[in-house]
Amino acid sequence: MSRPIINLRGAFAIYRNELMRAFRTVFGSILSPVITTSLYLVVFGAAMRGNMPDLGAGSYGAFIIPGLLMLTMLSESTSNASFGIYMPRFTGAIYEVLSAPVGVAEVLIGFIGAAVTKSLILAAIILLTASVIIDYQIAHPLMAVIYIALVAAAFSLFGFILGVWADGFERLQMVPLLILTPLTFLGGTFYPISVLPEPWQSIAMVNPIVYLVSGLRWTFIDNADFPIAVSLGMTLGFLALCVLVIAIIFKTGWRLRE
Repeated sequence: MSRPIINLRGAFAIYRNELMRAFRTVFGSILSPVITTSLYLVVFGAAMRGNMPDLGAGSYGAFIIPGLLMLTMLSESTSNASFGIYMPRFTGAIYEVLSAPVGVAEVLIGFIGAAVTKSLILAAIILLTASVIIDYQIAHPLMAVIYIALVAAAFSLFGFILGVWADGFERLQMVPLLILTPLTFLGGTFYPISVLPEPWQSIAMVNPIVYLVSGLRWTFIDNADFPIAVSLGMTLGFLALCVLVIAIIFKTGWRLRE
C-alpha cells in the first residue's frame, strides 16, 4: 500500500500536542497578552479620545486597535512557534519527530498550524474585549480575517526558523523583545506615518512592520498610509521566503540533527 501524500494523522498529533500545551499555560499564552492590550486601549484609547484629532477612524481608540492587534500577533505568533520547535530540540524529542513517518509538510502543519490557531484565538478575544472598551467597526471583515491569518502564518513560520536557530532561551526571546516589539511601536501603531516630519517619515518607510500595520488598518477603517496591495504583497513575500528557508533547513538538517 502506497503511503499517503500527507500523513494527516501524524500532522494532527503534532498539532493537538502543541495546542494543548498552550491551554495548559493559558495565563501566559492567552490571558496575559489580552490584559496587556486591554490596558493599552484603556490608557491610549479611552483616556485620550477627546485630545486627539480626527484620524478617519471615528475615534483614536478605533484607530489604534489594528496597530495593537498587530503588535500582539507578531510577538505571540513568533514566540509560540519558536518555543514549540525549540523545546523538542532542547529535550531531544525532535529525534522522535524526525524518525516518525512524517515529512516536512506534516511537521509544518502541526507546529505552524497550532501557532496560527493560537494567534487567531488570541486575535478574536482581543477584538471582543476591545468592543467593550471602544466603539469600532471593521470596514472589510473578510479581508481582515484573511490578512490576520496570513500575518499569523508568516510570523509563525519566522518563529519556527528562530526556534531552530536559537541555542538558548536568551536567543529565543531576543528577537521578539528587542527587534519585533520596538519595530512595531515605531511602525505606526499609535499614529499614521503621514504625520511624521522629515527625515523621520522616510526612515519609518524602511521599517517593514509599517506596511503590515497599514494593511491591517485598511481592513478596519478603509484608510491607510499605503495601498493594501503593497502590504499584502510584502506579507506573501515574507511568507514565501520563510517557507524556502524552512525547506532548506529540513533538506540539510541544519541544527535539527546536531
